[in-house]
Amino acid sequence: MKTRTTMKRNKALKTVLALSLMATVMTSCSSDDDTPEVVNEEEIITTINITLTSANGNATFQSQDLDGDGPNAPVITADNLAANTTYTASIELLNETETPAEDITEEVAEESDEHQFFFGLTGSLAEVTYADTDGNGNPIGIEFQLTTGEAGTGTITITLRHEPKKPNDGTTADAGGETDIAQTFSVIVE
Repeated sequence: MKTRTTMKRNKALKTVLALSLMATVMTSCSSDDDTPEVVNEEEIITTINITLTSANGNATFQSQDLDGDGPNAPVITADNLAANTTYTASIELLNETETPAEDITEEVAEESDEHQFFFGLTGSLAEVTYADTDGNGNPIGIEFQLTTGEAGTGTITITLRHEPKKPNDGTTADAGGETDIAQTFSVIVE
């Protein structure tokens, strides 16, 4: 009789130990990190304004796409530029789905180490030079200089990349990252 009682106790003890071990394993595998991961949502950019200033006069380029990825194409305007001229230029980015419009340029400037504008030129547009840098001395492109060549036509493609490799060779292919906005402006140089 004593053996049966001892066996029952041993069986009960094994069951309690097994349940305790399972409870310990289950609670030790849970994450105690209750801090949520910060999500940096992509910016909504509906409008890009470029203001160009030179001794020969001022010009503006604008692309406005109020329905974003909707069916309507962006409305694009570009003033004519003077030949053989260097323009001091600045970019303004807006989210006009909000009232008042949100200035996304401020966010890009604050996160300058995570953003860079890239410029692709054709035709009578000769050169772009960055006029601003992030805290590590890498170009941003909110401020830049655009130099025109002889009279004719050309295009400037402006691309904003989020989290590009820095430093890079000045091309989107080398920089990687995600495109926040890309727009091509057709320009007449006279």
